[in-house]
Amino acid sequence: MAQIIDTVHALPGSLVLAPGPGSEFPELAWGDSFFYYAPDGQVPTNTQPYATVVTKDYPDDTGSDLDPAGRWRLNLHVGRDRFTELTGATPGDLAVGRDPSATDVVMAHPVYSALGWVAIVNPAEGTLSLALDLLREAHEAAAARYRRRHAE
Repeated sequence: MAQIIDTVHALPGSLVLAPGPGSEFPELAWGDSFFYYAPDGQVPTNTQPYATVVTKDYPDDTGSDLDPAGRWRLNLHVGRDRFTELTGATPGDLAVGRDPSATDVVMAHPVYSALGWVAIVNPAEGTLSLALDLLREAHEAAAARYRRRHAE
């Protein structure tokens, strides 16, 4: 997980939001990381993160079995075309899939696949290089969206 977070920290204009105890964010988010393109260093109020690391099950998202120690999931917005390329399915096709608790495989995000999100539980030897490439792609796509919005 540290390599993922360090990679994002090194990307220009990136912001890693990592809520914890005493922060203004809900306890449910503590321990997770949210990755934004934010060259001003401020958490954007009108956009979603381009990737996240979650370290626990959420009430509507338990299939990845993240509550046991040492389990976590990288979630990435990759867009429709890249989603299809990576999963062999169209976004939102929940019939496609792998066991959402399987580790070190790219799969449709168990909740946000319809929006072009993929997930990898505990990226390791089989997916870490791809995960880092996907992070860079997601960051660049977020930067491009930011530039379009701020050019208007």
